[in-house]
Amino acid sequence: MLPFQVTNSPFNEEQVELLNRLWPTLNSAQKLWLSGYLAATESVGALQQESSVTKEVTVLYGSQTGNAQKLAEKVGETLKHRGFHVTVSSMLDFKPNELKKMNTLLIVVSTYGEGEPPDNALSFYEFLHSKRAPKLDHLRFSVLALGDTSYEHFCKTGKDFDKRLEELGGKRLYERVDCDVDYEEKAVKWLEGVLAELDKQGAVSVATTSSAQAKPTTIYSRKHPFQAEVLENINLNGRGSNKETRHIELSLEGSGFVFEPGDALGVFPKNDPELVDAMIQKMKWNPDILVSIEEKEEPLREALQFLEVTVLTEQLLQKLAEFSKNDEFHSFLSSEQEAKRKEYMKGRDVLDVLCDFDSWEMTPQQFVSSLRKLQPRFYSIASSLLAYPDEVHITVGAVRYEAHGRLRKGVCSTFCAERLHIGDKLPVFVHQNPNFKLPEHTHTPIIMIGPGTGVAPFRAFMQEREAIGAKGKSWLFFGDQHFVTDFLYQTEWQTWLKNGVLTKMDVAFSRDTKEKVYVQHRMIEQSKELFRWLEEGAAVYVCGDKQRMARDVHETLIHIIAKEGNMTSEQAEAYIAEMQKQKRYQRDIY
Repeated sequence: MLPFQVTNSPFNEEQVELLNRLWPTLNSAQKLWLSGYLAATESVGALQQESSVTKEVTVLYGSQTGNAQKLAEKVGETLKHRGFHVTVSSMLDFKPNELKKMNTLLIVVSTYGEGEPPDNALSFYEFLHSKRAPKLDHLRFSVLALGDTSYEHFCKTGKDFDKRLEELGGKRLYERVDCDVDYEEKAVKWLEGVLAELDKQGAVSVATTSSAQAKPTTIYSRKHPFQAEVLENINLNGRGSNKETRHIELSLEGSGFVFEPGDALGVFPKNDPELVDAMIQKMKWNPDILVSIEEKEEPLREALQFLEVTVLTEQLLQKLAEFSKNDEFHSFLSSEQEAKRKEYMKGRDVLDVLCDFDSWEMTPQQFVSSLRKLQPRFYSIASSLLAYPDEVHITVGAVRYEAHGRLRKGVCSTFCAERLHIGDKLPVFVHQNPNFKLPEHTHTPIIMIGPGTGVAPFRAFMQEREAIGAKGKSWLFFGDQHFVTDFLYQTEWQTWLKNGVLTKMDVAFSRDTKEKVYVQHRMIEQSKELFRWLEEGAAVYVCGDKQRMARDVHETLIHIIAKEGNMTSEQAEAYIAEMQKQKRYQRDIY
């Protein structure tokens, strides 16, 4: 039966025909979203017509992985529903001179790496901290800072913005809020506080459209992950390799998930049972004793599989100190031993603390209450929805290494490699990454630099461009240890080279030659052609290790641009900065 009939609808015959052609192509989540969106739009339009008074609010975001951007956009939507005139913008796209004209500024920003601003916040951050920054006596502002307490410089970028805006004369509309990885509740409280202050200061408050109208009850998300069935789990490395890289295919049938190449998949793992048992045995606890987590009781051994026990933080050590009678441990936590403590926390886990310091007086309940929930791990999606409808593929490198007298394992990577089987269910959700996307125009050339598992999103890029028939040139730089055992997705790349989807490929296998050769060496060898592609408007994508590879590739790009463009280093850096503004230089690094 057709969903729309001429006899009982307000549409004319032509409109009914169009609706009946569209409706069967939508899944249930899309239908619910569309109906909610139309209802909300109509309601907001009516409310805005009733309101004759408006208030201007600017929301700026700095986001590396997309969390801050999504929050900023939600803040913008909420404010619009309350009758405000809102501008939501990336700091990269924002013209700093506009600061002089605005009265209300909200900043949502994450901290990246070791206390650095995200790529798309860097230019605005530098402007605000320069002598060119204007006086902002007229400005009221509030900052929502995102971070991770497992890093030393927790929320540093947000704190820096908050401090600098005050130094320039701005007045806090609402106090800065610092969020850990579970940011949702704090973000909501921050927005409620901001709205309350805006209302106090004379802003118009318009009743918000009920969000329940616009959201279906079965939306899967980080808070409510989808149980994806494992369809395939194979080792991509050949026999004799030093590495184990798993190609995992998951069914998304019934999830309603929609994603694009460049997005990531959030995966909730479980802790290694051997590590959990070792902690329980060390403390001589009963593994079956019931403990309460978020008002839910479960056996201790089960609970510890879902709590963070492999990452040490200052906050956790201070909590554990409440249950320690060990003078050495308390001395270790003093400010005088900060440098020693930072070194200790690298590569050690909770079991190390329990073993290295004795005299614990701690119940199982006190122990689990000290730990935060195990956080999801994020993997670049290695497939295109156009090529594999209702599926998602990820590429996972198993992490194992010896340190401090015992074998260490990556929580999620070895969970996937050792304990995840075909037919199992894996809790997942899609994480949009708006800062790592294919060019809008399909004829734009692309240069992809992805050693090791960093090649994953580029597999999705190629599948997508093949499916849509993109005509733009493409060039892959890939590297790993050995050609014979570590050439990930080799047959696929060779097929794309053969059929022209991939125009050019340069590879570097570091352990196959006397001197180690990496992707940046291949880039230098191809510097003339690489610069020619840049001059033709090519977009450059870098995915993989941020500590070494991403830095080396960045420096190599500057070197190539300076050499082939006959520029100074400063001019080459400005060239790269302009590419970033044009979204022609994007990085997904970890």
